[in-house]
Amino acid sequence: MRSRFRSDRGLTVRMGTTLFLLGLLYVGFVAALIALLKSWVLVVVIVALLFGAQYWFSDRIALFAMRGRIVERDDYPELHGVVDRLSALADMPKPVVAVSAMEMPNAFATGRNSDNAVICVTSGLLRRLEPAELEGVLAHELSHVAHKDVAVVTIASFLGVIAGLIVRFAFYSQLFGGGRRDQNTMAVLAVVMGVSAAVYAISFLLIRALSRYRELAADRAAALLTGRPSALASALTKVTGDIARIPTKDLRTAQAFNAFYFTPAFGAEPGLGRFFATHPSLEQRLDQLGRISAELGEAALPGKP
Repeated sequence: MRSRFRSDRGLTVRMGTTLFLLGLLYVGFVAALIALLKSWVLVVVIVALLFGAQYWFSDRIALFAMRGRIVERDDYPELHGVVDRLSALADMPKPVVAVSAMEMPNAFATGRNSDNAVICVTSGLLRRLEPAELEGVLAHELSHVAHKDVAVVTIASFLGVIAGLIVRFAFYSQLFGGGRRDQNTMAVLAVVMGVSAAVYAISFLLIRALSRYRELAADRAAALLTGRPSALASALTKVTGDIARIPTKDLRTAQAFNAFYFTPAFGAEPGLGRFFATHPSLEQRLDQLGRISAELGEAALPGKP
């Protein structure tokens, strides 16, 4: 089903390329595990079960991890009203609406397709944003659903998750069971760790490259759908500034889900994390919105002359 969100050829090409490269990596990874572990049935069954769980239950996993709960219209009538209007404007099914009790201002979308999508906002975001700013954020998240990049990131992140789990398993297996294993077994475990670490690193870089572009695409689509890029820019500026004032130690749990957030959970001094960021910089996002605002003839953006 096509929505009224403007299509983005660059995003489509990047999603296809990422999935193709990760598919090759996935096949090679499974083949290497089968060759090393000498049990293709075990490897295929475990990988298939984990992939199915992540694909089918990713929305529930994300909501549980972020302490989100599905809310009805009677509980949050204004929030539902904004989602209703945007869904009708975009000509797409209305997603399930959820609210997280987190104080950190943020939002995310999850779900394998537009018929099984969830948009979740934190209570901290609801308290901080004006109605027009909230509309811009929700339009941004809806565009992720419409462009199907939420499902792509969910699938793409699966391989990295599996590789990371295998590295941990092999590490602890060597650490606590090394004295009871022969040299051949230890060598196999070492190779498995090496292959898994390489797969994790490659998938990590591919996902980061896609994620940064998809955030720019979502900003652009949301600004064009609502016709108010300045409201989205205001929300970006406000949320980014508020998150920067939260101590980094309080953001560490949330940082695992940065790829899905409206704005990444970075503290005041992100350090080297910026080089591996899931999002483009605030300056890049505001510059793009400034160009769109000029095209639409809208008033100057916050912080712009």
